[in-house]
Amino acid sequence: MPPVLHVARRADWEAAQASGTYPIPGGGPFIHCCFPDQLAGVLARFFAGADDLLQLTIDPRGLPLVVEPAEDGAGDFPHLHDGLPVASVVDVRPV
Repeated sequence: MPPVLHVARRADWEAAQASGTYPIPGGGPFIHCCFPDQLAGVLARFFAGADDLLQLTIDPRGLPLVVEPAEDGAGDFPHLHDGLPVASVVDVRPV
């Protein structure tokens, strides 16, 4: 599987570092992720005008990631149906 990315708000990532787990945001059913070639579209669609965002690069090995089609037909995206262990994040960059 190629690298998996997640866009996080800085405050949420900082809180996750203290607890060891990045929770599913907003109580949703999963953590929305994307592949590197999908990042620009995700940022444009869901984070336009947002600031203080981070790009988390996730090592998918051992995680219950499922690649599923988007409801609007925008393609297949990886979803994590559990909290993300901080130790599975291999790189963090400002967006």
